[in-house]
Amino acid sequence: MGNLNVAVLGAKDLADKIGKKGTITDVTFFEVKRGNDSVTLVEPSKYPEKMSSLFYSLGMSEFVILVADKIDSFLGESILMADLFKIGKGWIILRNYIQKEQLAPLIAGTSLEGYEYIDEDHVKMREELLDMAQKEARKAGDGTCGSCPVDSHFNVKGVGTVVLGSVIDGHFRKHDKMQVFPIKREVVLKSIQKHDIDADNGVKGDHVGLALRGIESDELDRGYVLTTDPSIKMTRKTSGKAEIVKYWPSPLKEGMVLHVGHWMQMVPCRITAAEGEDFRNPMLSMEFESDVIHKPGDTAIMMYLEGGKLRVVGSVKLE
Repeated sequence: MGNLNVAVLGAKDLADKIGKKGTITDVTFFEVKRGNDSVTLVEPSKYPEKMSSLFYSLGMSEFVILVADKIDSFLGESILMADLFKIGKGWIILRNYIQKEQLAPLIAGTSLEGYEYIDEDHVKMREELLDMAQKEARKAGDGTCGSCPVDSHFNVKGVGTVVLGSVIDGHFRKHDKMQVFPIKREVVLKSIQKHDIDADNGVKGDHVGLALRGIESDELDRGYVLTTDPSIKMTRKTSGKAEIVKYWPSPLKEGMVLHVGHWMQMVPCRITAAEGEDFRNPMLSMEFESDVIHKPGDTAIMMYLEGGKLRVVGSVKLE
């Protein structure tokens, strides 16, 4: 069973022509199936109003379709965010007579520089995406050590509490005991579904539905993490090396309030110290408004939601 997760950026009329619409929140999922293989198209349906919509869509994906129909700040933000996630595989579709030469300076030196320019042939795109998904067949290894951030959650009559999300790391199996962060509750994974088909395991990259025993839906929230990984921790403050995007205009300063995105979390934070001669690579100390759930050494993305034309700031390591 192969699966490919694809962020569709820059157009809200493309994913619907390739796949079948599924769950809708501030991101919208579209599914394509062929035999046991599937493609999940993830559209940031509330972007550009909500930066979280763009952040979550890219955080779930390993392939990008970027539609360029206007050279503006939103196209620039999409490119910068995809680059911060280091997604090196994707397609570019040009509309409204935009030329490659116009886009080239914007993607130069980013992970998008190697993306393939394609024509907008929806049937051909669907088949090629499914071919890629077939090659992405994932298998669970020995043991269990994996994590799945909660995207949405609800109660299903006769089933109980169900969580939808994407396996962000490792793998886990049906009947595993899992910890729910940040409340540190132990639950049992009753069953797993992938694209409405029962499965024995969830592997990194899978979009899954998880039925849980030991917790009620109203005890959960988006951004909570289900995990069998003993290294998962919670952090209220961190000090680490940051990388600031090349278009950010000025140094970050003590007292500045940003939002830090990691997995399905968007947490306000305050800079308590910013040091270093190169303002593009400062040492930052930050305090978070609430716990950030992560693995040691993970990278988080910084955003300035009160910004004007640019809200993507850069990335920072979490201790």
